[in-house]
Amino acid sequence: MARNLDPKCKRCRREGEKLFLKGERCFTQKCAVVKRNYPPGQAGPNQTRNKVSEFGIQLREKQKAKKLYGILEKPLRNYFREANKQKGATGETLIRLLEMRLDNAVFRLSFAKSRSLARQMVSHGHILVNSKRVSIPSYQVKVGDVVEVGEGARKKKGFANLVEEISKEEIPKWLEIDSKGAKGTVIREPVTDDIGHKINTSIIVEYYSR
Repeated sequence: MARNLDPKCKRCRREGEKLFLKGERCFTQKCAVVKRNYPPGQAGPNQTRNKVSEFGIQLREKQKAKKLYGILEKPLRNYFREANKQKGATGETLIRLLEMRLDNAVFRLSFAKSRSLARQMVSHGHILVNSKRVSIPSYQVKVGDVVEVGEGARKKKGFANLVEEISKEEIPKWLEIDSKGAKGTVIREPVTDDIGHKINTSIIVEYYSR
């Protein structure tokens, strides 16, 4: 299945919230969700939309998770199957698997302005896990792992400016960033409340359990 090539701002408008897919632009008044806070294809914010079926609601929530984490249908289905095999609530486990992707950890540590940029950093070999270079965005980090930006990328002006802007208050509680801002540690497993977005995992579980 091909990757979704729809404009990133359109994807956010369809979900009705910022998914932070455009990096710096998402933090400005140019953000499409700020300028046009209604779904694409709708003439305006007051236009009445058709009632969505239960299946449609499940589909939208599943699509939202795919867009948020920047993954395709097959990987998300595989994450669900893995979560379904493990003990505990399947929805909680699904979120944990998605959050603990290396590209997501890099984004959540504020080393990149978007998950797509974080994925590029990992793929280009700019990220180290426990001092070893890892270039697989889907790599699963574990409690105790130290994620840091490689020396070469640290010297780039853009990254230096990014580190200065990092706020520890914005880092999720399952991660801990060091005082210099160039590395972070996974201190516990994430839970649904840590993701920073409203995702109804039970609806996604219902979709894949049909």
